[in-house]
Amino acid sequence: MNKGQDSWSEGLPLEGFVVVDLSVGVAGGYGTRLLSDGGATVVKVETETGDPLRRWSGSGAEIGDGESGPFFQFLAGGKESCVIDPGSADVAERIGQLLASADAVIWSADSPFANIAALHPTRLEVDHTHLVIVSISPFGLDGPWSGRAATEFTLQAWAGAIVGLGRGAPDRAPVQVGGRVGQFVTGTYTAIGVLTGRMNSRLTGRGCLIDLSMLEAIVLSLTYYPVTYHDVMDRPWRTERALVLPGVQQAADGLVGMACGTLQQRQDLYVMMDHAEWIEDDAIMSRPAEVAPLIAEWVGKRTVDEVRELAIAFRIPNAPVADPSNIATLDHFEARKVFVENPYGKFLQPRRPFQVSSFTWATPQPSPALGEHDATLGPVREHSDDDSGTLPFAGLRVLDMTAFWAGPTSTHLLALLGADVIHLESVVRPDGGRLVGGVSGDVDMWWERSPIHLGGNAGKKSVTLDFTTDEGRKLLERLIETCDVLVENFTPRVLDQAGLSYERVREIRPDIVMVRMPGFGLDGPWRDIAAFAYSIEDAAGLTWMTGYPDQNPLEPSCIGDPNAGMHAVYGLLLALEHRTATGEGALVEASMIDAALSITAEQVIEYTATGSILARQGNRGPDAAPQGLYRTKEADEFGRPDSWIALAVENDTQWCALVDTVSEIPELRDPRFASATGRLEHHDEIDKLMQAWCDGRDSEYVVDLLWSAGVPVAKMMQPHRQTEIEQLLARKFFEDMEHPVVGRYRQSTLPFIMTGLPERLTQRPAPLLGQHNDDELRALGVTDDDLRALEQCGVIGRAPAR
Repeated sequence: MNKGQDSWSEGLPLEGFVVVDLSVGVAGGYGTRLLSDGGATVVKVETETGDPLRRWSGSGAEIGDGESGPFFQFLAGGKESCVIDPGSADVAERIGQLLASADAVIWSADSPFANIAALHPTRLEVDHTHLVIVSISPFGLDGPWSGRAATEFTLQAWAGAIVGLGRGAPDRAPVQVGGRVGQFVTGTYTAIGVLTGRMNSRLTGRGCLIDLSMLEAIVLSLTYYPVTYHDVMDRPWRTERALVLPGVQQAADGLVGMACGTLQQRQDLYVMMDHAEWIEDDAIMSRPAEVAPLIAEWVGKRTVDEVRELAIAFRIPNAPVADPSNIATLDHFEARKVFVENPYGKFLQPRRPFQVSSFTWATPQPSPALGEHDATLGPVREHSDDDSGTLPFAGLRVLDMTAFWAGPTSTHLLALLGADVIHLESVVRPDGGRLVGGVSGDVDMWWERSPIHLGGNAGKKSVTLDFTTDEGRKLLERLIETCDVLVENFTPRVLDQAGLSYERVREIRPDIVMVRMPGFGLDGPWRDIAAFAYSIEDAAGLTWMTGYPDQNPLEPSCIGDPNAGMHAVYGLLLALEHRTATGEGALVEASMIDAALSITAEQVIEYTATGSILARQGNRGPDAAPQGLYRTKEADEFGRPDSWIALAVENDTQWCALVDTVSEIPELRDPRFASATGRLEHHDEIDKLMQAWCDGRDSEYVVDLLWSAGVPVAKMMQPHRQTEIEQLLARKFFEDMEHPVVGRYRQSTLPFIMTGLPERLTQRPAPLLGQHNDDELRALGVTDDDLRALEQCGVIGRAPAR
């Protein structure tokens, strides 16, 4: 397995690291794409017909014989291809030879190699003890739901991701997050898992198995700590659907998104729209029938640029709603050159989702032809048996200068895996996550009660420093000197104004890895615009793919933050690999927008390759029919006729199982429905038949009946009911916490189970504001008298300044 030396720049951190890819689909394809970008040699093992994605075109465009679709070309860029027949007598032996000289293997439950006993991840862990093994499956390798049929759509339903954020109109079915984002985030966790396993191997001298669950990745990425929220607040985040205002609106020349997450932003919106009288009646935003037409009229009279210019002036989060036809021409993306030509020169694709200063990326390489590379073998990898029991990131000291969700979710993962994470805030400007969640300011110690802050900061320490003061700035620099990593997600001007550029930080700690997570990047015309999940989703095309096809698109209002957080983690791990090899630190620019553009790549790829515009389909999907939500007869937990099951049929086998199981619907045996093409063409008819059948049955009955027959199906769950999912309980995804202010609650952990990790990952709840001031500042030489003086003048503290 020899990658051509002229194909890659010298010094990429994963050069010489060999990954055998036994997976199919987007999750494994994207995860190994990230590894290949980092310099790894990725050998994709395929059957004689190749990965099904080779024949995939989201627009249905014809793919010639011997060619691969553009989306596959993007995912497989820079990889190698080796053809092995899964039915051959020596398949296990041949793949075993590849694995003996590899460092890692990616396995997915839907691969044609998945049913070969000798290649099951638990068997590989025994037979190839040097390997880092990442298995990708819907529910994980063990537990009561292991091996059951599922698709991303049904997993979104189980997770509560479809209904939990109130997405959609109250008189219609709730709507999924479009664009296969759950598969992409699972792919990012795949790459993180590989590098986490590599760090673990340095400690233990042996490989490990990382059992990754797509359901758990979706819970972490498409829902907003709903269990913690319900435990702390004794109510769900939302109980009903409503169109969020102002939301996505039709301007004179295109779609524009605006969102108001705070009272101040709403009041500013009222003034901007010449309706200052609404300030006296803030509840007007909860009466969409009254106010929505007025907002639509105001926006419709203006161009997108005019609306945005005003919104920026009033500091209201906003963005153009990008679609495949205009995304590459937006001025910010053109200035930053975020889209590059595929090596074949036939289409545009997003560049890598982060930039790292310490090495030069290679020129993008083409995807391999099927079976292009011989399975030449390298030396057999060796291992030792030193199982230290140490967490993979033990000894890594991280200064966490992040807030809200994107930044804290990245450093939360590091803390769970052993890093010493110091969450830095100030009493003047505490983490905005402490202010989210609807906690009343009249409650004692209200700033410690936000479920959002609790969910993303468990296992960390808290230090407060007002670094806008001379004393705070000096202490911050002394703290930086003790850290290996600094992570921040301010708008770029904040650290620039404080004199804390990467150059200055590197002077303080020469080998530091500094991760900057600005919303729109460190340069470009949108550089200093504050970003929230919804504005990132608007600008990246995530909004465009979500919603009903006959209405304006809907903002997912979730994926923009955790997706950015996990891409930042992967960029950090690459930089740490480089530091391990060279001793050099790095600046990692991991903007939210670049991470989002990376997982919406298919849209611009398909448009520039074929001229086709991929668009939202409500609850339908690109590769399943029928797929949708069907209302069942029972009332939901709030007494409303709003109970649904999610169904997705991906192949003829599942269709036959559905037809045989619901024998009460003989019309489903119509020959027109026998093929996938026919089912897509007649989807409306199938929907009517399935809805009529579900009308007289309850969700539990439907799910039990169809799932036992092997049909992907799910009950649409409210997200705060995640703890009722026996699979999550069996895998100990939630851990009980005891907090000194809020008491007991449950905390989500990681989307994978990893060999050698302790049974409990969360060692302590989220810290109180400034809880660790004394210990951490004394370690810098600050005396008790100094501590008292610093607190008196507000440089440090344990409560927000009034």
